[in-house]
Amino acid sequence: MIVFDHVIKKYPLGNIALDDVSFKINDNEFVFLVGPSGAGKTTIIKLLLREITPTKGTITLGDFNIADKKFTRIENLRRQIGIVFQDFKILNDKNIFENVSLSLRVTGMPSATIRTEVKESLQLVGLSGKEKVFPAQLSAGELQRVAIARAIVGNRDILIADEPTGNLDPKTSWEIMKIFKKIEGKKTIIIATHNSDIVNSLKKRVIVLKDGKIIKDLKKGGYDL
Repeated sequence: MIVFDHVIKKYPLGNIALDDVSFKINDNEFVFLVGPSGAGKTTIIKLLLREITPTKGTITLGDFNIADKKFTRIENLRRQIGIVFQDFKILNDKNIFENVSLSLRVTGMPSATIRTEVKESLQLVGLSGKEKVFPAQLSAGELQRVAIARAIVGNRDILIADEPTGNLDPKTSWEIMKIFKKIEGKKTIIIATHNSDIVNSLKKRVIVLKDGKIIKDLKKGGYDL
């Protein structure tokens, strides 16, 4: 479970990115974060990854308050969370197997287990048999599939996607969303997006942000700003 409790994030120059934000996301829940640019979506993601810490408030993930200055298990935290970016962030000098397996290799996981995990992840995203292909040989949609495989490999509990369809055409965007639907109910999924068609069609929980505040939290919502 993820809990934001009266979280405030104020930057040194005085601008407030989050202003007294509270919400709870249950295990294996599917949630959209929506709102105009600068609303606070990316700040929430950075707080969850502990790239930044809040000015005030608590952020609980499982049994830990990750906002606590004494929290030191940052690497363990990030191993629970897979992140998918708008611009893919794929290593162009590595093949697809190397890209997807990177996070597993740094943990010292046995090679045989890594091969199995990568194979299963690529199969789920529709890229079976592409292990030795390099990113330059793939389309934008395929690169985003690689990014999703990399985010889910290793049985992570939480999947965060920051504008995962932002660089894709409508047809490819829907193909990517079908992958998220495949893992719905198996992981906590948090997607920050401006894609109103997808949000309106899927009717999932929608948290709407504006000027650093939550203005709506709808159980089966749409893109309503």
